[in-house]
Amino acid sequence: MPVVELNLLLQGMIVGLTLAVPVGPISLVCIHRTVANGRLHGVFSGLGVATADSVYAAVAFLGLTAVSAFIIGHQIFFRILAAAALIIAGIRVIQSAPASASSADGQEPYLRDYLSLLAIALANPLTIIFFLTILPGLGIVSEDILPGASLVFVAGVFLGSAVWWIILCGAVGSVRSRLSAENLRLINRISGSAIVCCGAGLLLLTRIL
Repeated sequence: MPVVELNLLLQGMIVGLTLAVPVGPISLVCIHRTVANGRLHGVFSGLGVATADSVYAAVAFLGLTAVSAFIIGHQIFFRILAAAALIIAGIRVIQSAPASASSADGQEPYLRDYLSLLAIALANPLTIIFFLTILPGLGIVSEDILPGASLVFVAGVFLGSAVWWIILCGAVGSVRSRLSAENLRLINRISGSAIVCCGAGLLLLTRIL
């Protein structure tokens, strides 16, 4: 791989990790699914987030101004959509009954895990704002970079984000079998309440409440 493309790949992975590592409502959803249904459910949920990050990276990096302008111009709508999805997800987490490690595996289709988190992450306009702000500041966007090479950066964003979700869900899944039903119930209530609060906070930021 040429040096330029290798650098873009590494830069993309760093940006992907930067987006994924902070613990937020989406991380709590992935952790909950890992605890409730198994690490693969958490991983597939995380891959949905990684896909959304890479889509927004492509929009920002490839200069799709019409798309980015539409998203930013309608960011209040998208933030309300994301907030509503988080509140609903949080309520479902609070109300969900704890399941043992042996009985929980395979309860939900992996595709549903992936698509639901992909939709929530895509509804968050802050991601595209992050890319539009950070990429020029890091000197990553350049007119000399060909579209084919820019896809390497997008792939790096996906890989960086995906690696984090695999590590996180793998670590949480390793202790899942040691949790009692009472522990799981408490985790559901705490994480669900935190997700609802994050959704309500997002609504407050849009000055809807």
